[in-house]
Amino acid sequence: MRSVIITGAAQGLGRAHALAFAEAGAQLVLNDLDADALAAVADETGAVAFPGDIADWDFAAALIGKAVAEHGRLDALVNNAGLARDRMVVNLAEDEWDAVMRVNLKGTAAPLRHAAAHWRARSKAGEDVAARVVNTTSGAGLMGSVGQASYSAAKAGIAALTQVAAAELARYGVTVNAIAPSARTAMTEVVFADAMRAPDDGFDAMAPDNVSPLVVWLAGADSGDVTGRVFEISGGSVSVAGGWQHGETRDAGRRWHPDELGPVVRDLLSRAPAPVAVYGA
Repeated sequence: MRSVIITGAAQGLGRAHALAFAEAGAQLVLNDLDADALAAVADETGAVAFPGDIADWDFAAALIGKAVAEHGRLDALVNNAGLARDRMVVNLAEDEWDAVMRVNLKGTAAPLRHAAAHWRARSKAGEDVAARVVNTTSGAGLMGSVGQASYSAAKAGIAALTQVAAAELARYGVTVNAIAPSARTAMTEVVFADAMRAPDDGFDAMAPDNVSPLVVWLAGADSGDVTGRVFEISGGSVSVAGGWQHGETRDAGRRWHPDELGPVVRDLLSRAPAPVAVYGA
């Protein structure tokens, strides 16, 4: 039986993940700032509720400790907590920028750091660790999204953090992947109301429940050979997203002069694949 932590578990994707893991027989510790809503999900899934600020470094350590105390160990961490404050770049407020970075990026890094320390200690003690981290990035973080500069930057940071952590933690038996979901949540159903509206009948492609099966699989024993990857998932569609790649190179063997670089750069651009358009552009 897998011991799993899910952050941002009081509603939307987090609640859907909790239900799916409970159905799969996992032992759950759920986290969210909304203690009342979290308690309802915990009751529904037979989970332990541990409300609090996931971006607080010491609280994140306590959350990992709670799972270990309750279940003897931690097997998987699902970083789902998120926050959006949509603004065009010219209207960004410092406190909103800081809040988005704190909840999304630090709120992923803090529990990841303490979970990693737990797994490293178990590995160094000679245990065969098969641990999993599933982070939550976004299409906004992969492609960018007009009006979501802070959210896009934070989610892009999560994608990069996923790759780095995957490389660092592989030696301890830990895989680290990320999902970029498209689903109806408290954030998306307002901003993208038309696209997120549930149909009157038939398959509800934007239901958050559609995302959870991939999260359950990535957190399970069978996914041990998959790490450092980002998966886009929407409705019944799943794909592997590609990251930055090195492009063609022109080397002068010396320092370039600015006047030389225009034709060189334009030639390189003509040979490079066109970038995917920013959402909303």
